Amino acid sequence: MSPEDTAALVASEQAMYGPFFGSLGVTSAMIFAAAGSAYGTAKSGTGIASMAVARPDLVMKAIIPVVMAGIVAIYGLVVAVIVSGKVAPGGSQYTINAGFSQFAGGLVCGICGLGAGYAIGIAGDAGVRALSQQPRMFVGMILILIFAEVLGLYGMIVALILGAT
Repeated sequence: MSPEDTAALVASEQAMYGPFFGSLGVTSAMIFAAAGSAYGTAKSGTGIASMAVARPDLVMKAIIPVVMAGIVAIYGLVVAVIVSGKVAPGGSQYTINAGFSQFAGGLVCGICGLGAGYAIGIAGDAGVRALSQQPRMFVGMILILIFAEVLGLYGMIVALILGAT
């Protein structure tokens, strides 16, 4: 590789639009994780309202899907704060590779959070409706919700690994 080729490669890695992709990762993590959380909260909330008419004594037990949906947004917030702290002006300190890596991390976290929130909403709605008819369904509902929640956690872990550049 000639010195001119090396200089061109270094210049291309130090483009000024690198921070745009890092900021896009921050945005993606927050938007998609919050959208998943909102959907999970709304869907589970309608199930709680429906079951509370017949069994108001079980409302506090039925709140768990709403809490778990809220945690999905926290995963997006954690990734967004950590990645935003690493975004810097483009140049030798912040390369395109770092920007793309942080964009991918934010997107992974956000879309995993969207999927987790969607799953929590559907499973939480069905779970609380079943809970109103059979209180022994509580443990099963919790286990299903944990398996849905962990999808968002996996996305956060991968995002932290990708954004650690």
